[in-house]
Amino acid sequence: MQMFEPRQWQLAHGRHLELGPRAVIMGILNVTPDSFSDGGFFSDTASAVEHAKSMIADGAAIVDVGGESTRPGSAAVSAAEEESRVLPVIEALARDTDAIISVDTYRASTARKAVAAGAHIVNDIWGLQHDPAMAVAVAALDAGVVIMHNSRDRQTAPDPVDDQFDYLKSSLDIAAGAGIPNERIVLDPGFGFGKDAQENIALMERFDELAALDFPLLVATSRKRFIGHMTGRDSGDRDAGTAATSVILRLKGAVLFRVHDVAINMDALNVADAIVARRASS
Repeated sequence: MQMFEPRQWQLAHGRHLELGPRAVIMGILNVTPDSFSDGGFFSDTASAVEHAKSMIADGAAIVDVGGESTRPGSAAVSAAEEESRVLPVIEALARDTDAIISVDTYRASTARKAVAAGAHIVNDIWGLQHDPAMAVAVAALDAGVVIMHNSRDRQTAPDPVDDQFDYLKSSLDIAAGAGIPNERIVLDPGFGFGKDAQENIALMERFDELAALDFPLLVATSRKRFIGHMTGRDSGDRDAGTAATSVILRLKGAVLFRVHDVAINMDALNVADAIVARRASS
């Protein structure tokens, strides 16, 4: 039951979240024209904020705002373009809601401006290993951070779980060197990112082995290609498959879930949490 024990995730601006006993949902808000399943849907501030409020009403505790698509083959954007997309949305959400706000970026400059605009969490898909200034920035901002495993553009270990430990321990060394306290860190095994379908399925099956890292774990399987591989469905029709992965991974120790469809995953995770609570009381 180690992964389900209560922990306080310390965040910027004096906020915190309790993780462990109940699943916590992070709603995905892509303010991009080219994200793989919802690109262009929320590319202006008004529609983005309206969608964020809908996700909050459905049960999302966190809204994760991203301004650059990370789908395979997507084109990088400049820091200025990324910031022009995310900062107005973050400012509006900080003003109009009480939600925890995350910024999905691997750039220290964007992270600094986003936290100044009201964000509480930095979600880095490169696990502090892309921008050398990122870890120092996160430490200075007193922000929560999601450190993600990424298999792209590098040689990986033959065993997918061994590679998780190798990569994430390197990221944790960077975090410690920059002075980021452990209570501000959540780890993400990076489903999808450079992993083929069988590697993702193996990682899901062996997910409980990651408890040895002794950090809260976030998962982001939502609508990803490996779910299409298992279900035969296109990206916009993978929410039921996503909910199935959420339940499996919750029972194996995940505490945070980054998803597109908050309502269906909330229902599925409420069922999983009933089992978690029963196990805790027995």
